[in-house]
Formats: sequence, C-alpha cells, structure tokens
Amino acid sequence: MKNFVLSCCSTADLKKEHFAEREIDYICFHYFLDEVQYPDDLGESMSFGSFYQAMEAGAVTKTSQVNVAEYEAYFERFLQEGRDVLHLTLSSGISGSYNSAMIAKQLLEEKYPERKLYVVDSLCAACGYGLLMDTLADLRDAGKSVEEVYQWAEENKNRLQHWFTATDLKYLIRGGRVSKASGLVGTMLNICPVMTVAPDGTLKAVQKVRTKKKVLEALGNRMLENVENGADYAGKCFVGHSACAEDAAVLIHHIEEKFPRLKGKILLGDIGTVIGSHTGPGTVVVCFWGKERS
Repeated sequence: MKNFVLSCCSTADLKKEHFAEREIDYICFHYFLDEVQYPDDLGESMSFGSFYQAMEAGAVTKTSQVNVAEYEAYFERFLQEGRDVLHLTLSSGISGSYNSAMIAKQLLEEKYPERKLYVVDSLCAACGYGLLMDTLADLRDAGKSVEEVYQWAEENKNRLQHWFTATDLKYLIRGGRVSKASGLVGTMLNICPVMTVAPDGTLKAVQKVRTKKKVLEALGNRMLENVENGADYAGKCFVGHSACAEDAAVLIHHIEEKFPRLKGKILLGDIGTVIGSHTGPGTVVVCFWGKERS
C-alpha cells in the first residue's frame, strides 16, 4: 500500500489495467445513451466500439458528473483507513466536478481533521488528464510526499499540452463547441478544426484545415511548436482516439517522424464515453509535456 492515495476521475481515460498497475484510484462519471444510464467504467458496461456505433446510428448521449455525495463516500473510505488523499478532477472548464469535490473535501475535513485531503483542478481532459496522473504516479513512486506531489501538480499542470481534431463536426455543434453555421460550412468544405485545451481548461479552436490528411499533419506540427526540448523530446506522449484507430496510427507515424526518440514509446488509448459523448467518433488527440499554455 502506497503512503497516500493518488486518485482521479474515470475521465482520465486510462485503461483499467493501467490504473491498477500504477496504483491510481478512480471514481466513475456516468453517461446516458438514449435515456439509459451507464457508469463510465472504462468500457466494461458497454464496449467503446458499441458506444460509438450507437452514436453513429443516432443515439442521443448525455453525461453526468460525480456529485457531492458520491465524492464524500468515495473519499471517506480512504480517510477511514488512515490514509491521506490527493485527488485530481476533470477540468473545471468543461465540468463542475471540481466544485463538487471541493464541497465534499470541506465536509470531510471537519470529520477527519487529522487527515490530509487535497483536491486539484487538473485543467486537463481525456488522455492529457491520464498523462498527468501517470506522471504524478512517477513522483509518488520516487518517494515524494503527498504535499510535494500536490505542489508539483499545481505548478506544472498547465504545461500539459492537448491538441486534437474531430472529423465529424455534428457532435461539437450539438454540444455548442462549434457554432451551427460554422459547423455546416466546415462540413461542406471538408474542414477539420485544430483544437486545444486553453489555460483555463476550456476547449478552444485555433486553426481550420481542409481534409483529414492535412489536419493530422497539423497536429504533429503543433506538437513540434509546443513540446519541451523540440525534436529531441523523449518524454511521455499519449495519443487517444474515438473509433478511428487508423487515423491515430497516421498521427503516431507523423509524430515518430518528427520525434525519433519517441518511436515505439507512444501510448495509444481510447477516448472514453464521457468525453466521447461530446466529441463523437472520429476524434484524435495527442498529449505531451511542453510550454506553459497561453
């Protein structure tokens, strides 16, 4: 048992085996598919393939964040064991889960004054959130205290770069991430947006690129512009996709050409059901350590 609990939400989009191997605890969000509720349990209740097939067939999706009572019960079981907790939430720029976790923290601090419970707004999502958690696990395993890992997370979380695109704009239009007018024009002209996570944890479109082939190249170029150590980068790099493994493979090829020290070391994963409910199938993202977001 580690000296403190390192924890996050299921929206970090790591595989169940990865969470277990790195000893990272997590609490599940929820999602609705045609009004039926499911836990965001990393593809166990419904495979990612089935989920995205349902979306493509027209199923309506909604998501539900972790509420205060769920957070309180989740945190309390660790505190009862006499363990301190460091929990990072999904970005406050796209979810209210940080506020819920903070309310639960305040309630429990009165009940367990001898324990430490830290809550951090990750300002990250999907595999970027997962990469941040994986890095914090490295620090914990190197012997850092809960206070030291908490401080490092607060000081460095905005160096976690996310760059992504969605090849079907209707899901971003539905969620209000892209205006209906811009989305319709983009669809007609075969335009794919290059998007990023801003310093406040919100999603931001920064470039319009025609054709899927060129937008995947553009993601690799954005990485080159923003990564630490330029083409010599050899740090962690995660690529995620929603039912478009071929596109993810093309992106990885572009990245490995630009960053030869990453060849064979990029972690590939699925975009989960909560983030995928808003971005839809056909989304590809690359995440890495780089410059402070601006």
